[in-house]
Amino acid sequence: MPFELPELPYHYDALEPFIDAQTMEIHHDKHHQGYVDKLNKALENYPDLREKSVEGLLTDLNSVPDNIRMAVRNNGGGHFNHSLFWKVMAPPARQSSVDKGGEPEGELSKELEKEFGSFEELKKQFSNAAATLFGSGWTWLVRDSSNKFLVITTPNQDSPISQGQTPILGLDVWEHAYYLKYQNRRGEYIEAWWNLVNWDQVESNFSS
Repeated sequence: MPFELPELPYHYDALEPFIDAQTMEIHHDKHHQGYVDKLNKALENYPDLREKSVEGLLTDLNSVPDNIRMAVRNNGGGHFNHSLFWKVMAPPARQSSVDKGGEPEGELSKELEKEFGSFEELKKQFSNAAATLFGSGWTWLVRDSSNKFLVITTPNQDSPISQGQTPILGLDVWEHAYYLKYQNRRGEYIEAWWNLVNWDQVESNFSS
């Protein structure tokens, strides 16, 4: 079966005022759809590869033929990264019965404090990595093969799973993710985004 664009788990305007409805509509319906379409196009003559999950493709890029490997890397990464991105955000508290933003709780909170010293230190490191990433790409909180937490960045649509790392939280810092509202003020976008983090989903990513 061809890959499909997942539905957003909320309306386009649900992340207002931190991310505007027009950005969400274009980002999801145009950019993410474009990655899905180009991934399907790259795989159309490879029925064995079409049977794999996007995770299966990205964790074993060496098994992908040279002539489509970059297309699968770019567009498969775009599909995987965005599918995670939509889920780790949720409407801010005043528009939802569930408190979003804020800080992690429970076992995740304990593990992050053990690794970073405090949530504020994690937030500082993550925000700085996002603000200083040159060009387009992503900032991630991942667990490596030894289960150690790391804050990393990846260029373009590269995904941590291609490097043997498990993404727990990710932030898209391509300009299309924020330019309509924030223009060149990436730092404001990053700070606003923390109000939307769905810690329930991040906890689930951590647990699984």
